[in-house]
Formats: sequence, structure tokens, C-alpha cells
Amino acid sequence: MLKNNHRVKGHLSWVAGILFTALIAGFGFLLAWIPGLAMIGPLATAIILAVIYRQLFGYPEKLRSGIQYSAKKLLRLAIILFGLKLNMNVIFQDGLPLLLRDVAVIIFAIGVTLLFAKLFRADYSLSLLLGVGTGVCGASAIAAVSPILKAKAEDTAISAGIISLIGTVFAIGYTLIRPILPIDAATYGSWAGISLHEVAHVALAAAPAGEDGLAMALVGKLGRVLLLVPLSFLFIYIMRKKGNPETTEKVAFPWFLLGFIATSLLGSYVLGIYIPFHDALVSFISTTTTFILTMAMVGLGLNVSLAALRSKALKPMLAMTITSLLLSGITLLIL
Repeated sequence: MLKNNHRVKGHLSWVAGILFTALIAGFGFLLAWIPGLAMIGPLATAIILAVIYRQLFGYPEKLRSGIQYSAKKLLRLAIILFGLKLNMNVIFQDGLPLLLRDVAVIIFAIGVTLLFAKLFRADYSLSLLLGVGTGVCGASAIAAVSPILKAKAEDTAISAGIISLIGTVFAIGYTLIRPILPIDAATYGSWAGISLHEVAHVALAAAPAGEDGLAMALVGKLGRVLLLVPLSFLFIYIMRKKGNPETTEKVAFPWFLLGFIATSLLGSYVLGIYIPFHDALVSFISTTTTFILTMAMVGLGLNVSLAALRSKALKPMLAMTITSLLLSGITLLIL
């Protein structure tokens, strides 16, 4: 009887922990409707709420199992569902030139961020995650590579929050300078797509340029999203070859990336052809995916200590910001 009671309590704690992350994520979504906060989006807002909760009330130990489930399992589910946003048809139509350009962007973003991180003596783990987020697709890319790189939950949450905030600043900056740039809407869209951080940032910056600008922006961004898969496998190879200094266990195969590929194919070749109300369905799934990812980031954000944030985050954030400025400037010049 005691064993059964203990098991029931464990299940209730697990469910309560998941609901707790959903509650904070929900507050993040609600607050994101407020002017000003709307610019940074629900993900960053929810992470800030989670960090504030941790500082005021401490980590809710009784809910740990559910919170960790959100931080780990739901994180992988969000990455799998994120694949529905990737239209393979566009990638295959634009082909090799698009992918080569995007490969160059990713190499530049990671390499230059780490170069400045070394110059500033910044935290390597945070800098690497920020470099990946800058080069690929923001918080989603950070979430995908974190388990491969054995990054701490705290580092994952901090870097996801930074990339969301800085990316939003850049996206707003793009919209402000767009009218004075001597380029047409399509070129502006391409610039936004190959240089901004997250898909949401690209959409925010490119929307004022009209349909042509937004279409070109999303095309530019999709190639970088696709490259998340080979980049992850490259990190697996590197980690296994050099060995992880913090653990003797082998780097686990990221099965969720196969799910990402499967949903990409499903969204590209099945949903749009055979499913009625395709656009409405994809929009619903996209919102759901964002909410699940936000729940996961809440779970990670509860691990963040403000003392660690002050000591670890400033230099990596500076390295990432300088890299983003250089990336924006160089890509604008070569278009």
C-alpha cells in the first residue's frame, strides 16, 4: 500500500511539474501580447518569468520530475514538430547555391563568435551555443544541439533567452532602416533571411517588405534550418572523437533529428497535397510547437541563477552581438 501511495504521489508530482511549466509558458504567451513585450515574443518572456520565479521562490523540488520532463522530452518533441515549418520543395528548387551560401553563413557565425569569445575570455559553452543559434535558427537550433554538446540546462536557457532578445532587437532595427536602404524588396528579404537569427525574427523583419520580400526571406532562412541536421551530426562526430571531458558516456544518437526530417517530409509532400485546410492546420501546429518549446525553456529557465548569468553571459552576449553585426553588414554588401 505504501509503495502504491508513493507511486501515485510520484505520478502526481510529474503531472504537476508539467502543468507548472505550461502555466508559466501560458503567462509568457499572455504577456507577449503587451506592446513592447510583444516584440521579444513569448519564449523569451517565459524564460524571464522562470528565472524570476527561481530567484524569488527557489527551485520547486517537489515538481522536479515533471519540470525535467518538460525540459528534456518536450524539448525534443518541439524540435520534431518544428520540421513541419521546413518546406523541402523550396530547398530542392533553389538547390546547391542556396545551401552553399547558408553553409558559409553558419561557418562564419560559429567561427567568429568563438573567435571573439576567445578574445574576451568568454564562457566557451555559452559562446558555442550562441554561435549555433546565430548561424542556424536561434533557440530551436540551440535546443537541438544542447543534448549533443552535453550543455548544462542553465547554459541552454541563458543562450536561448539571449538569442531571442538580441534577435528581436536586430529584427526591429532591420525594419527601421529598410526605407533608407538602396535595395528592392526581394533583395531586402534575402538579406533578412540569411542574416537574422530565428524564423520569427526573419518574418518580423521581412513582413513590411510585402509578399515578395517575405517569400525571399523565408527561402533564405529555410536552407539554414535544413542544415541543422548535418551540423548536429558533425557535432556528434566531433564529440565522439575527442571524448566529452565531463562524462565518460558516449554521445547518444539524437533520434529526434530523424523525427525532424520525417515531419519535414510530411509537411512538404503529404499535408499540403492530401490534407484539407492545410494552412490552418500548419498554423495550429506551429503555435502548438512554439508553446511546447516555451514549456521546455521554462523548465530550463528554472535552473538559471542570476549570479551565474551576470558572471557568464555578458561576454558571450557581446561576442554574439558583434558577430551578428558583422554578419548583417557583410551579407548586405555581397547581395
